[in-house]
Amino acid sequence: MGKGPFSFRRTSGRRRLKKTVEIPSSPSTLPLIGGGSSPPNNNNNNSLIGSGAAGKTKKKTGGARLWMRFDRSGSSELVECDKNSIIRRAAIPSRDLRILGPVFSQSSNILAREKAMVVNLAFIKAIVTAEEVLVLDPLCKEVLPFVDQLRQQLPYRTQPIPHGSVEDQDSEIHVPTGRQWLPIPESAEGLQSELPFEFQVLEIALELVCTYLDSSVADLERDAYPVLDELARNVSTKNLEHVRSLKSNLTHLLARVQKVRDEIEHLLDDNEDMAQLYLTRKWIQNQQPDALLGATASNSFTKTAPPLRRFNSSRSGSFITSNCMDDNDVEDLEMLLEAYFMQLDGTRNKILSVREYIDDTEDYVNIQLDNQRNELIQLQLTLTIASFAIAVETLIAGIFGMNIHCPLYDMHGIFEFFVGGTSAGCILLFLLVLGYARWKKLLGS
Repeated sequence: MGKGPFSFRRTSGRRRLKKTVEIPSSPSTLPLIGGGSSPPNNNNNNSLIGSGAAGKTKKKTGGARLWMRFDRSGSSELVECDKNSIIRRAAIPSRDLRILGPVFSQSSNILAREKAMVVNLAFIKAIVTAEEVLVLDPLCKEVLPFVDQLRQQLPYRTQPIPHGSVEDQDSEIHVPTGRQWLPIPESAEGLQSELPFEFQVLEIALELVCTYLDSSVADLERDAYPVLDELARNVSTKNLEHVRSLKSNLTHLLARVQKVRDEIEHLLDDNEDMAQLYLTRKWIQNQQPDALLGATASNSFTKTAPPLRRFNSSRSGSFITSNCMDDNDVEDLEMLLEAYFMQLDGTRNKILSVREYIDDTEDYVNIQLDNQRNELIQLQLTLTIASFAIAVETLIAGIFGMNIHCPLYDMHGIFEFFVGGTSAGCILLFLLVLGYARWKKLLGS
């Protein structure tokens, strides 16, 4: 009895629920912006959310944000991706996207993940992989120079290299990367090869951030010294307000420089973190592990070229060693970070010099104010002594002004002598008290 209709209702309920949960996804890319056109990637279509999907499922695009994608060849496209699409595309945890959010807009982080590097430096927020870089909010005024630098430099710094063959190894050694062959010529031992893709993006980001901070410090120095000199000449409410605003800007700028500097210093102190940033090296190992091991163990490999070592410069072709890729070798990134660390340290020293000049000016102003305060105290003491002497003469005049008969009233011509003598006595009393104050060093000489 309870089996027929109730069973039918449960079945239809499941069917209706299943139809409601299913969300059709038909992602589409937005129009390309500069840098040439790139073919659609079928593997990554799930991460590109176009206007069609946004119109069908409002919930899916509720957290979508605007990104610009650059690949190794410099091709760029403007895409709109939600949180889940970015997580699947870059294989990063969700907390990294919160770091790129507005809450941590003033923080600085360079985080290494398994397949990506999360860069949050001042106004630059990007996710870098071994094959592409995703720039957040590329249409912002502060981010546009970074986008332009990527569009200009990536096509020239990461040139595509045609496929090689095994017979061509007489003149160069080829390292398979899955899509292309990266040649490492024997004659390039003393030459400089290119940085890996992720370090090129990181270098562009650090260069723009350091340039921006340097220009901000230069503007601060240009505005600070005239204001401080004016304050030293004239202590007024207007000048004090200018210095207060100047100190606020200096503190904010010093905090931004210090955050970027501390992040780079943290990476330089930990070789493991720097090794995790070698995304191209890990990508090569994951793409062709067997081919690399076989090529290393073969006799033809050792006869073709001497054991490979790292080049002196920070370059991508130096990832291969005589036996295998050395994960502990972080000289490339270390040299790159040390250069910008020294630049940031110089910028920080400039800010500290401005702050020291502000402190010196404040000390000078305080000394001036203390001197004026001492002069006011001396003037107040002098007036107090004069008031005491005048009060004595007033007391004598008040006594003789009483309606009590006195023999002096009957003497003619005594008034001038009496008043003159009383005034002279009060003046003498004033000079005696003033001399005593100077003797006790209560008044300046």
